[in-house]
Amino acid sequence: MSNRKKAVPQTTRTNPAATAKATSTTKTTASTPVARAKEKAPLIFKRDNFLLMFLGIGLIALGMFLMSGGQMPDPNTWDPNIIYSTQRTVIAPVVILAGLVVEIFAIFKS
Repeated sequence: MSNRKKAVPQTTRTNPAATAKATSTTKTTASTPVARAKEKAPLIFKRDNFLLMFLGIGLIALGMFLMSGGQMPDPNTWDPNIIYSTQRTVIAPVVILAGLVVEIFAIFKS
């Protein structure tokens, strides 16, 4: 007979409380913020809201376009009618403000 001892497999003791805790944490991972973000959440805004938002962005862009320009044809001459025209001083700001009002309305529309 040999003097070698038989290798007995080591068993680890399991703590019932630790096992319950590990199982409870695996069950609650579905309610973590990452898991909730993967779920399909309904949109806050509807189709009408998005259409109004795009309309407001278009009005703001149109107002900026109307306000652009005003370059003098000759650098040695000054023509105040080019820079201080009604299009640049009245119409363009009103169009931009209308676009901002449409944007606010689109956000608050339910």
